[in-house]
Amino acid sequence: MHGHAALSPAPLPEKGIAHLAGKLDRAVGGFVEAVAAALVLIEIVILGAGVTARYVFHKPLIWSDELASILFLWLSMLGAVVALRRGEHMRMTGLVSRVGPGARSLLEALAITASIAFLLMILPHALEYAEEERFIVTPALEITNAWRAAAIPVGMGLMLLAACFRLLRFGSLRPVLLALGLTVAFVLLFWLAGPMLKPLGKLNLVVFFVGVVALNVFSGVPIAFSFALATFGYLALTTATPLIVMVGRLDEGMSHLILLAVPLFIFLGALIEMTGMARAMIQFLASLLGHVRGGLSYVLVGAMYLVSGISGSKIADMAAIAPVLFPEMQKRGAKPGDLVALLSATGAQTETIPPSIVLITIGSVTGVSIAALFTGGMLPGVVLGVALCFVIWWRYRGEDLSHVARYSKREIGKLALVALPAVSLPFVIRAAVVEGVATATEVSTIGIAYSVVMGLLVYRQFDWRRLPRMLVDTASLTGAIIFIVGCATAMAWGLTQSGFSQDLAKIMAAVPGGTWGFLAISIVAFIILGSVLEGIPAIVLFGPLLFPIAKQVGVHEVHYAMVVIFAMGIGLFAPPFGVGYYGACAISKINPDEGLKYIWGYMLALLIGLVVVAAVPWISTGFLKF
Repeated sequence: MHGHAALSPAPLPEKGIAHLAGKLDRAVGGFVEAVAAALVLIEIVILGAGVTARYVFHKPLIWSDELASILFLWLSMLGAVVALRRGEHMRMTGLVSRVGPGARSLLEALAITASIAFLLMILPHALEYAEEERFIVTPALEITNAWRAAAIPVGMGLMLLAACFRLLRFGSLRPVLLALGLTVAFVLLFWLAGPMLKPLGKLNLVVFFVGVVALNVFSGVPIAFSFALATFGYLALTTATPLIVMVGRLDEGMSHLILLAVPLFIFLGALIEMTGMARAMIQFLASLLGHVRGGLSYVLVGAMYLVSGISGSKIADMAAIAPVLFPEMQKRGAKPGDLVALLSATGAQTETIPPSIVLITIGSVTGVSIAALFTGGMLPGVVLGVALCFVIWWRYRGEDLSHVARYSKREIGKLALVALPAVSLPFVIRAAVVEGVATATEVSTIGIAYSVVMGLLVYRQFDWRRLPRMLVDTASLTGAIIFIVGCATAMAWGLTQSGFSQDLAKIMAAVPGGTWGFLAISIVAFIILGSVLEGIPAIVLFGPLLFPIAKQVGVHEVHYAMVVIFAMGIGLFAPPFGVGYYGACAISKINPDEGLKYIWGYMLALLIGLVVVAAVPWISTGFLKF
């Protein structure tokens, strides 16, 4: 679930300095958006050319990966600028949305000033880092690495500008001044407390990585900046580590070539919706199951299974499906609350379905084979789907279907033909990765080419005017995701340096009950982490620490990945904290309170499904032998 639009008060007509800031913001922002959108397009072309050169002409391009990786860091940093400008960084708004308007304004301003504080403190070190990288020459293109590393200080500088413009246009001055005062006070307080913090040793981990992170996250500061502030404070005040190292870790986290799959799959998801492929899939499923009791609810489960994971954003998956299915379901008497509860539950159920961004992230931070994760993720999703279908069957067993028309075999056949190219796309993608035709990153370009051809030739639905918007949205979401991965990588490194991971390993390995005890504790921990942190940051932080322990206690890493992802998914979509649930409500335009009485049945079904997946390792690993 990715950041909600900021809950700021309605904009007032801008006068004076706010008007000027608005003009400057639009000029700078428009330029950054154009460059970021162009970078998404260039990445698609470079990777597509790489696949073509290797498979069609048998002459691999030596430089394509290197150029793609240089541009990817620029795309991620500029995307993070776009996301900051649009208020789209992931944040927890549970508390912010529950307080009065005055407190809300203050918290909104604090979210901006806290981000500014981090950017101001890190910028000199980012410049120094880019300067140091000047002496390294890249192997294939033979240019100085400063071209790549410069993305970090440039991106941070532009984020600083965007955040300042947002403050200047804030509408009312009082919350801004209060927030600035509070931020400066906090920074000074920590700086003065530095000498007293050093002797505390490992207690500092609690102060920074629990205290500072929790304070920031619950105040609505974007999660990436919450992690970054805690890590910066910890390294600056309690260790002798030069802070340029933190910038290096941030860079390392954002530069895994595997993560290049993120923008491409996000764009592919947008394409599937635009070309009408998603609609074709859903209409076909509806013709098959529409006349069964609760039929359209089964269609929702099936459609999320097929579409899921391709866009990389659960919100995008839901947005492709809900508008097509919900009106018809409501016509048949389904309660809005039940619809939004089921939509949230399918969001958690489909987290392991390839090519999910969470799987790609796990592969990138733990080194588990992505082809193995893609193979292992299919069946566990089915198990949880069956658990959900059981609840649907129970709830709709008395549904009146006298007015529902059945489709004839001929109509179903026709819709099947129309949907065939769309339904086969997920299988084309999975087959290409598992068979080794293309890497997880490259396969997305095959998917994009396939969707463009289908949209132009088969579905005759291709709105060229929407492309620029889609490219900018892709850049923004990519920036929000990758910047979190970078900040979480720096934080995970800080935790490892402190010896925390060794302590954690000892505690977790000593859990009574051996393998089962370890799995049970992991499930509880990740449900809690998922509800507060969202999936990707939780994985980047704890994946590298826990996967080796899982191996020690005899849990297969693919099996462990599935258990952890589902636990996190349940946390992410379970109210009251789970941001995924509020995302589902926002898309369906249904009040969150309406879904509460329905969602617990689905969550219970998911938990039972998760216990089954955890107890039967074969479900995750059975197909790996073939």
